[in-house]
Amino acid sequence: MEHDGLSAFQLREIARHLDAGGLIAYPTEAVFGLGCNPLDGAAVLKLLALKRRDPAKGLILIADDPDSLRPYTSLDPGDWERICRDWPAPRTVIVPAAPGVPDWLTGGRGEIALRIPAHPTARAICAAFGGPIVSTSANVSDHPPARSALLARRAFAADGVRIVPGTVDRRARPSQIIHWPTGRVIRS
Repeated sequence: MEHDGLSAFQLREIARHLDAGGLIAYPTEAVFGLGCNPLDGAAVLKLLALKRRDPAKGLILIADDPDSLRPYTSLDPGDWERICRDWPAPRTVIVPAAPGVPDWLTGGRGEIALRIPAHPTARAICAAFGGPIVSTSANVSDHPPARSALLARRAFAADGVRIVPGTVDRRARPSQIIHWPTGRVIRS
């Protein structure tokens, strides 16, 4: 899958938007994601409100590099190394959260969902931002996720969400979710 042709200038503008508490809709492997700065509580709460998502569900963080996700987990180095071998991939792993990770990310459960996506645009956004971003499907809860920039724009542009151009693999399914401590597949 291509990088979708974003320029360095566009990536810097997206990063500035995230730094300022803005929300973005951006392409991932199978659907458009809705994201923000995970450490900006007001931005996360706005995202949850737009999606009408229960905060107790927790959120996924994506990054371009496993080192930027490492501070969010309390896994021992051996387990973390095993998880990282499978990335980048459309595979999200739920792991024990590090102390101090905000409840708005974990849903208050002491676990955090992490992924290094295989989509180059999603990874380029994280690299430009300099760290992880929230990644949840770009849709209102219980509605189909957006599979194009146009559908993401229709759903969220009026709410001030910046729409990042790009494409998704329409044949792909949303990322697999695995609960690391138990090995249980939550979504295949």
